Amino acid sequence: MSIFHVLNLSFSLNGACVKIGTAMRPKKALGGLYGVRLASHSPFLFEETKQDGDFNKPPRRIINFGSDQLRIVKRVWHQRAEFFKPIHYCHIDDESPAESVANVLTSLPFISLGLQAPRKNLNCKIYANSIIGVGLASGFYHASKGKLKRYLRWADYTMIATATMCLTGAIKKENPKLLMAASALALPIKPLMVTAVHTGIMEVAFAKRANENPDLRMAHNVHTASSLLGGSLFLADSLFPEAPFVHAGWHLAAAMGVLTCNKLLE
Repeated sequence: MSIFHVLNLSFSLNGACVKIGTAMRPKKALGGLYGVRLASHSPFLFEETKQDGDFNKPPRRIINFGSDQLRIVKRVWHQRAEFFKPIHYCHIDDESPAESVANVLTSLPFISLGLQAPRKNLNCKIYANSIIGVGLASGFYHASKGKLKRYLRWADYTMIATATMCLTGAIKKENPKLLMAASALALPIKPLMVTAVHTGIMEVAFAKRANENPDLRMAHNVHTASSLLGGSLFLADSLFPEAPFVHAGWHLAAAMGVLTCNKLLE
């Protein structure tokens, strides 16, 4: 037999004898090495055993590359830009049961205002229903407890932003489609930003209508005063969350602003 047909090398490795032949398959050649185990069923599984271990025993460590990829995705998600992160609220719970009751009661006027809002066209109907949604979301939030309260807090702010979008749609016959599309995309993650943008649009439209129609000037003056008061109370509630009944006062000021907006839609 020619030496080029079969070449056997014998050497000792930690007391073990390994034979490598050119006629052997790579799989069989690797299978003769201690510490190496080939798994043909999954290319994504890596198993490590001791050099002198028994292959019949379960592996000491299994590395699943799928879980590593999942951790990478989670890390990228947590490191996303601030714009794509939902708003975090520092004031979640009411300070006392009495304050919770007051906040629930002062949420009810929004439901009444939504029922009384003009419904002369489709946009006005949508806005009226959104105001009812604001009252319901606020009431459920202040009546809830535990982990559910955090999610209802988000729903409360998102519903307010939705109502401001519906209001600009009811006041103005035509709105930029790009603005409305961007507002809809930002609504779940940046509701306060959406509220600020559409409230500004509404304020400008209200001022123009009041200059053109003297009958709206009184309503506009009341609306301006209630907006300034509501903004001050909202800021105070954020800076001094321990102050009692400030949030309830903000509810009443906001309800007065909604009432004057209903005059604008008549």
